[in-house]
Amino acid sequence: MASMGAGPIGQDGRIRELDVLRGIALFGVLTMNFAWIAGPGVGITEAQAAVLPTASADHWAYWAIRWLIGDKANTVFATLFGLGFYLQLRRGSGKPGFEARYRRRLAWLLVFGVLNTLFLWVGDILHLYAIAGFLLLAMRRWSTRALVFFGAITALYSDKVQEWLVKAMSLPFANSEAYFADAGIIERQAILRSGDYLSITAYWAEFTWVDWITSGVIVAWTIYALGRFALGAAIGRSGILENIRSYVPLLRRVAWIAIPSGLLFGFVIRLVYTEAWTPLGESEELVTIARILRSPAALLLAAGYCAAVVVALQKQWGRRLFGVFGPVGQMALTNYLLQGFIYMFVQYGGILGLGLAGRIGSFAILVTCIVFFALQIAFSHWWLARFRFGPMEWVWRALTYGERPQFRIVPPTPSPAL
Repeated sequence: MASMGAGPIGQDGRIRELDVLRGIALFGVLTMNFAWIAGPGVGITEAQAAVLPTASADHWAYWAIRWLIGDKANTVFATLFGLGFYLQLRRGSGKPGFEARYRRRLAWLLVFGVLNTLFLWVGDILHLYAIAGFLLLAMRRWSTRALVFFGAITALYSDKVQEWLVKAMSLPFANSEAYFADAGIIERQAILRSGDYLSITAYWAEFTWVDWITSGVIVAWTIYALGRFALGAAIGRSGILENIRSYVPLLRRVAWIAIPSGLLFGFVIRLVYTEAWTPLGESEELVTIARILRSPAALLLAAGYCAAVVVALQKQWGRRLFGVFGPVGQMALTNYLLQGFIYMFVQYGGILGLGLAGRIGSFAILVTCIVFFALQIAFSHWWLARFRFGPMEWVWRALTYGERPQFRIVPPTPSPAL
């Protein structure tokens, strides 16, 4: 998660812009994850989706989610992780034990991620970020130029690139395509709707082993995340956080260029990738190129989004509009883990949830995400009015530093009357 790069500091020491961006990205992560796990090709077959009463709205909702949010939210998260790492490194520079503490911090993040993967959310990114975080720590002495170069090169790499390499080079990775065929999807729906939690967790463990680990997809996503970590660390070194206002003209230009070009670039890629537009006729090579270009296109649009939000936050109207996301981002670990429960509740059957696996369309998913995230906003504001950290942020800090920090906000003691 993005917030995990920065040390768990108190509210007074936080950077508002980063918390807001992290909070906004959390909505994107929620929506994209849910649209993936319950959407076409994973949670529901094309034939099942076509007969839903909301089929038309589902089609456009899924299209919009993939175009406007897909890969952008996790790009922002990963970049903020690298930026947070730079801040942690700067604060810990010269202090004894920094590296050991940071490794301990990543180790506990890895534990959280593995547990989340096994028992709640199969699409967890915490363990992935921990692995990439250890690699980023080894890169801490790289020059800014080297970090930018590495980030730019790896922006071209993704699971789609690796998929192409595996086929082109006949690499010995496991084939997980059966999980995404209609028979595999229908089998998964039956298991999820059964409400048998032990069978469900056993199924997801097997799914993770085949589709994530032995297929080599974890390697692609580690490279993907690490490249964005490197870009985030380079942004931190640029000095922009020391005086954001002086960079507003530059950020405004970035927003004006990156948003329209990113939207257009992503729109064309999506058209070609889904074969809704075939300018060269049926061309597998063109589709492959479009799949490969999804990652850099997402990076471009994500940069535009972030620049626009940071510029807006320098104005009163921007703070009113986007400021509500700050507490969500401040409690990013807690809120991210909570999101796994909504995926479970909607899809799992029996006493675990509504049992809607294979019976819910993308439009309903989008509406569910908006409502659930609104509750997360309200919860985060309520919690941070009373406590210094989110519950999981407090646990993480205690485990990292070996001491229990003050949890509740203690109101100032009024001065005695004279």
